[in-house]
Amino acid sequence: MNKPTDSIPGFRGFRHAVVTGGAGFVGSHLCTALLEGGCEVTCVDDFCTGRRENVAHLTDRPGFHLVEADICHPFDAEVAGAGAGLAPDLVLNFASPASPADYLRMPLHTLETGSSGTRNALALARRHGARFLHASTSEAYGDPQEHPQSERYWGHVNPVGPRSVYDEAKRFGEALTAAEARARGADVGIVRLFNTYGPRMRGYDGRAVPTFVRQALAGEELTVTGDGRQTRSLAYVDDTVRGVLAMAGSELPGPVNIGNPDEITMQELARLVIELTGSASGLRFIERPSDDPAVRCPDITLARGKLQWEPTVTARDGLRRTIDWFRQHAAG
Repeated sequence: MNKPTDSIPGFRGFRHAVVTGGAGFVGSHLCTALLEGGCEVTCVDDFCTGRRENVAHLTDRPGFHLVEADICHPFDAEVAGAGAGLAPDLVLNFASPASPADYLRMPLHTLETGSSGTRNALALARRHGARFLHASTSEAYGDPQEHPQSERYWGHVNPVGPRSVYDEAKRFGEALTAAEARARGADVGIVRLFNTYGPRMRGYDGRAVPTFVRQALAGEELTVTGDGRQTRSLAYVDDTVRGVLAMAGSELPGPVNIGNPDEITMQELARLVIELTGSASGLRFIERPSDDPAVRCPDITLARGKLQWEPTVTARDGLRRTIDWFRQHAAG
């Protein structure tokens, strides 16, 4: 039987991966793919936003280890005591509040996770000679003046606005990761993830897809911010995971954009969710948040050329799968 990692060009066949934030939305899908690919997995999460139910299907499987720890403090001892039979050879740093509802509620913790947490995750990788991959974000580009956004673009970010706690935490994590490579010759990589959606998102996390799906299924009006003409580029989580693992298995330092270049306005997205759910909901326009980007679209030339990666799941197919999951699960 083929493993999920078999189709990833250049994947190294890692034996033990540590995934910080592994009980979060993207992190839990990474844990699943790695475990099914034959890799031992240690999931580290403090559950400030991650959920135990996201990895409940893994907890009884051989080779999976769950560690409750805040990576803002050194967590080597917890990883060592988790019972893994092998030293880690891959560290995937995905710990961070990622939705506006979360990072605005926990601004200081978000900043500390991006700084002290990234430093501690890098230290773990350094001690074991492991490949380190830092999950950054398209928010590193801020409200961009270049469109689409390539990795060469330095961004247009408000360093003191309400969103800065997330934007600058991720940008600092990138700087720290790059400095580790320059100063110590570490094997590191940086991925900039664009908007990702799919099963296991929380209906009240403040992001557009789960909010629209939750509202449509409940027969509520869909709340579109501003005039709804601002754009996002939405990647289904399976595509994002495949891109992350391709980057992990490469020798590229990054940053590399992982996202879907098919752009959609928020108003178009809302109407598509209404169509796919069969809802009778209408739209309600509300105030647009401060520093909300007007456009967001990745240039994935580098990922296509160096990783042989590009997204394959269409918006309709991905939204159908997401809606089906929300129908079967609580939308909290």
